[in-house]
Amino acid sequence: MKDPAERLDLEGLRALQLERLRDSLRHAYANVPFHRESFDKAGVHPDDCRSLSDLARFPFTTKADLRENYPYGMFAVPRDRIRRIHASSGTTGRPTVVGYTEGDLSMWADMVARSIRAAGGRPGDTVHVAYGYGLFTGGLGAHYGAERLGCTVIPASGGMTSRQVMLIQDLKPSVIMVTPSYMLTLLDEFERQGIDPRSTSLRVGIFGAEPWTERMRQEIEERCAIDAVDIYGLSEVIGPGVAQECVETKDGLHIWEDHFFPEVVDPLTGEVLPEGERGELVFTSLTKEAMPVVRYRTRDLTRLLPGTARVFRRMEKVTGRSDDMVILRGVNLFPTQIEEIVLRTPGVAPHFQLRLTTQGRMDALTVRAEARPDADAATRAAAAQSIVAAVKDGIGVSVDVEIVDPETLERSVGKIRRIVDLREKGV
Repeated sequence: MKDPAERLDLEGLRALQLERLRDSLRHAYANVPFHRESFDKAGVHPDDCRSLSDLARFPFTTKADLRENYPYGMFAVPRDRIRRIHASSGTTGRPTVVGYTEGDLSMWADMVARSIRAAGGRPGDTVHVAYGYGLFTGGLGAHYGAERLGCTVIPASGGMTSRQVMLIQDLKPSVIMVTPSYMLTLLDEFERQGIDPRSTSLRVGIFGAEPWTERMRQEIEERCAIDAVDIYGLSEVIGPGVAQECVETKDGLHIWEDHFFPEVVDPLTGEVLPEGERGELVFTSLTKEAMPVVRYRTRDLTRLLPGTARVFRRMEKVTGRSDDMVILRGVNLFPTQIEEIVLRTPGVAPHFQLRLTTQGRMDALTVRAEARPDADAATRAAAAQSIVAAVKDGIGVSVDVEIVDPETLERSVGKIRRIVDLREKGV
């Protein structure tokens, strides 16, 4: 049965968005002191939003605002209406706490179900969920969405890689939902056990929670014989299921705009950019009850494009985060740029880490990449030289490269730690 939202034309979608946007702004203003004070300080009122473009007059919300209102200051409903709480890891300060009403949880399950269907999943499929469960939104978000679609769920969570391989072999899921970096770890384990990943029952992989490149998609699809598609979300907005790449086009993620209104702004000035220009992604929730968000700055860098497989606009694959950008001797560098180079270098596995240190008065960057098991000393040396040259030619900065033994770098079952900054330690 076709999703009713997908029967909307563009005019109908924009009218629905404006109606829901006005309601959401009123809800936030009436029930969240932070938003009321923020709107008043900016000299705007929910009634001032008479068109979608008027949203640009309203103030941004940042992760720092959420942390300053920890734990419940951003909630817009009484505590007895909250049915679940999720939170970020809080590794860089207070965690960001997000609450969900029954209605929020139902909407979230609907959006993930819509996402799985767009990715190629169907009712009756078995879905292997290898995202982490717990306060992280990935595992439970994927789980309830798959059940809402009518799928059988294997709640594998992360870790215990050899057991994951056994479960995939024995239970024969057709869909896997996991971070792309951990999928590569699973593929390595299949091959270590002498199993061809192309022989498994898997046919669709839904990957998210971290930026990944087209080259990584090619690597996964070639090694596993599946359709690898991107899912996007963040806990502050809802969790996974804010946007989804459609399997028939694989040309960027369609944003579920009937629930989440996107803007792209200049990261420095905050000015709204025209469609098609790359900048920082900003979201305003249209239907959230427990914790509406108004112009939330995600720090993710992308651009908005017209819809193709769906009426909803697309966001280009996230290429990085404004707060993950490394400025090395005046040159802006993102981990995904290094990933592109590593993935096309013979003899090197798709596992790498960037280590920032200080040498004298200058910052230095070392790319540590794992060798493939069959790479001999000469192949490793050639790979190191190739990466040094490609970074210098393509990005314009000099780096050191270390090719380390297979399975040397720390694996992550969630978001991989690509950057290790040792500069403050003077190392």
